Amino acid sequence: MSRTADRSAQGETLSRAVWSVLAEQGLERLTVRAVAAAAGCTTGLVMHRFPNRRALLLHARHLLHQVTRERVEALESAAATPRAALRAVLQQSMAPDEATRQEAVVWTGFLAAAVADEELITEHRRNNRLWRERVERLTAAAAPDWAPDRVATTALALIAMTEGMGAYAAADPAAFPAADQERMLDATLTAYGLL
Repeated sequence: MSRTADRSAQGETLSRAVWSVLAEQGLERLTVRAVAAAAGCTTGLVMHRFPNRRALLLHARHLLHQVTRERVEALESAAATPRAALRAVLQQSMAPDEATRQEAVVWTGFLAAAVADEELITEHRRNNRLWRERVERLTAAAAPDWAPDRVATTALALIAMTEGMGAYAAADPAAFPAADQERMLDATLTAYGLL
């Protein structure tokens, strides 16, 4: 196996370990040592790629953005109608399954760490603004006769509702099962005339 392939495999292993520690153990336990233990490697190898905790957090946030972007792009292309695309994209931003629950934990952990760190909060804001633009575009496509202000307000309300549900469900999945989340989403979309 070539060095490039080795580095790529190591990078994937470390990425999974960063994600795993943050999603399963929480922000306070995200350390170089914890990532090394999860990856089954030395702290030196982790530090070669991620010299500090901020680098670990930025990597986790980049992974979250990449994973969710790829998924929502696939959901959009597979949807039969603009309204179906909006619903599918919003549904995945909640926490109806283990993968999205972990993503909600990572997102919340990153936000908690980013509040007092200019580099982290800048990255967080950039990704959140891209998300808002996507939901506004999907809302406009689902309701082409709406004025831009109504589209923007509705998109913001939908984001707040689905991401709020994601945070609640991430912390207490038993109290917020997937079926309840889905009913809430459908009720909200119906109330806005988007279902």
